[in-house]
Amino acid sequence: MGKVTGFQEYDRVAPTREEAATRVKHYGEFLNNLPSQELNNQAARCMDCGVPFCQSGCPLGNVIPEFNDAVYQGKWELAANILLSTNNFPEFTGRICPAPCESACVLGINRPPVSIEEIEKHIIEIAFEKGFIKAKAPLIRTGKKVAVIGSGPAGLAAAAQLNKVGHEVTVFERDDAPGGLLRYGIPDFKLQKNVVDRRIDLMKEEGIIFKCNANVGENVEIGTLLRDFNAIVLAGGSTIPRDLPIDGRSAKGVHFAMDFLKQQNKRVASRTVEAEDIMATGKNVIVIGGGDTGSDCIGTSNRHGAKSVTQFEIMPMPPQARNEHMPWPNYPMLLKNTSSHEEGAQRAWSVNTKNFIADEKGNLKGLKVVDVEWEIDANGRPVTFKEIAGTERDLPCELVLLAMGFLHPQKEGLIEKLGVELDNRGNVKASEHTYQTNIAKIFAAGDVRRGQSLVVWAISEGREAARKVDEYLMGTTKLASKDAVAYA
Repeated sequence: MGKVTGFQEYDRVAPTREEAATRVKHYGEFLNNLPSQELNNQAARCMDCGVPFCQSGCPLGNVIPEFNDAVYQGKWELAANILLSTNNFPEFTGRICPAPCESACVLGINRPPVSIEEIEKHIIEIAFEKGFIKAKAPLIRTGKKVAVIGSGPAGLAAAAQLNKVGHEVTVFERDDAPGGLLRYGIPDFKLQKNVVDRRIDLMKEEGIIFKCNANVGENVEIGTLLRDFNAIVLAGGSTIPRDLPIDGRSAKGVHFAMDFLKQQNKRVASRTVEAEDIMATGKNVIVIGGGDTGSDCIGTSNRHGAKSVTQFEIMPMPPQARNEHMPWPNYPMLLKNTSSHEEGAQRAWSVNTKNFIADEKGNLKGLKVVDVEWEIDANGRPVTFKEIAGTERDLPCELVLLAMGFLHPQKEGLIEKLGVELDNRGNVKASEHTYQTNIAKIFAAGDVRRGQSLVVWAISEGREAARKVDEYLMGTTKLASKDAVAYA
């Protein structure tokens, strides 16, 4: 590596960020870039570890030691080429990935791991700044046409890869702008939409066609797609949220998290919000669900000017460090304090919501909760819980946001009309090796196939599905597997 002793000489340093008191007054990103020398030091921390477990920890198989070495040497175009050989959209993963690569970093056994995600973001942003990122339309077209349904990270990755080898790709998106959850599921303070637009514009220059407000099975005939396209990739995501069907669920003020987040993203983009406004301003807000979506609701509620924000999780509080049940290099389920938590929120674990309480007009005014105690199995996993006597209580609340994850893709419409098989979880059934459904020309990738997962997994699925589509259309493929090390 560039500096063999770098990991001994330099500590992990995170970029500075705007103070919480000021950043909650806007919806822009608030992380500052690392200074050039500090970025060089952080790349130098990458060890000559022999076996880079970080690469196996990354669903994309990113060639991490090599791009860290290129950064250390100041070879930015080489670093970008290495990174882009396995990841179509490092500007997305560098901002919103939970970085399983860092959990697998060898240095992380007994010291803070290498800042892989932050280095990744700097590589791509510097590459854009220096003009290394340009549209590259294929020189030769195959004459094959592929429809990609859904423009989230899986759909975009599949489209980019299929276009690269010369197929004519059309992406169908039912919303009014492309991007899927990147546009309407992730707040702008984590991922500004000009970053998404920059990539979409490049893809258009490369020849990919985007059709928005195109709900296949509703205002776009399925028969037309089956007739006009040689292959179809389903990449519509896992969109049916997990509900909480308890007494009082119909109270006005109980909403799914994604409805809340999508509205705010539309406001920031000056787009029309067609449903009744969901606002946290001046309200006691309770977020039910302890994951990233719940955290996004906290940050958005604080920017609305909520009176108070509380986050509940029915599961027990995660540990702050690895234990015997989470050995390295497995991804550890640890306590996570996000930037949104820093901005102000109360948090509580092992809390079960019993019912919602409405006033005489049907408006939410509170909820009844109870503390629970979990039974833990031999592997450290919570299996069953029981209520703790005497802990039941009513809490004032005018807005509840349900952020408990997603069950499966929407079946009504496209999936039902296509007649593709589903697995026992309600996802589209497609082989992990071929990504092919029971209908030969129809493939599936991302959350629609594997269930709710990470953006980095969606990109990986889109890339791998594109390889199999190309093989189906051409009998062979020039697209590299994620296990191949291929860079300029």
